[in-house]
Amino acid sequence: MGKIIAIANQKGGVGKTTTAINLAASLGVLEKKVLLIDADPQANATSGLGLDVESIEKGTYQLLEHTATVQELIVKTDSPNVDIIPAHIDLVAIEIELVDVDQREYQMKKALAAIKENYDYIIIDCAPSLGLLTLNALTASDSVLIPIQCEYFALEGLGKLLNTIKSVQKIHNANLDIEGLLLTMYDSRLRLSNQVVEEVNQHFEGLTFKTIIQRNVRLSEAPSYGESIISFDASSKGSENYLSLANELILKNA
Repeated sequence: MGKIIAIANQKGGVGKTTTAINLAASLGVLEKKVLLIDADPQANATSGLGLDVESIEKGTYQLLEHTATVQELIVKTDSPNVDIIPAHIDLVAIEIELVDVDQREYQMKKALAAIKENYDYIIIDCAPSLGLLTLNALTASDSVLIPIQCEYFALEGLGKLLNTIKSVQKIHNANLDIEGLLLTMYDSRLRLSNQVVEEVNQHFEGLTFKTIIQRNVRLSEAPSYGESIISFDASSKGSENYLSLANELILKNA
């Protein structure tokens, strides 16, 4: 049976979507069957894998509303072994629409039950908030991967996220684990980057991935071409980092 991993951090710009796209693509290249779910109204994971967001008629919104079967929402991508449930800007309305729904936090979990065993990994790209969308993702997931930017306010808000995870564990999903903290946007030339790495490893020993995602121009360019870094530039540092992360994840879950 597949493992569902939410990629979450309420801070924006920490590399959530970059990680979701490139981890999914790396796992696919390593012959794992992957489903990527775009649970962010900005729909960057959708466009980042080459889909035209404007032409999306069904996706995560319908998944949460239960107005279509999960099988109807899955779209094949050009990345080997990677499927996606895309998002559209209409997803922004779901927070309001779910408010009065019975068991509103379990809508994604119920929907994914039918296909969980069809994939090795299901990766959910969460919105940069701790609202109902992210709560649904955490309730549906087996674990959560938290990207942390190697910059000044890196640890700000992490406590809040960890408290939210504790609440979800207590109320909705006792089996939710922390898959790991992933350091992103690392620049070895900056003293600050090295300080953040040191601090995170010191405070969260054993929880932090050994792989660190370095700042890489090619990594920033890839989404504008609708490609993962693996297909955009397989020899780049970004590609090397995400393949290393995928291998580390597979080994951890072996």
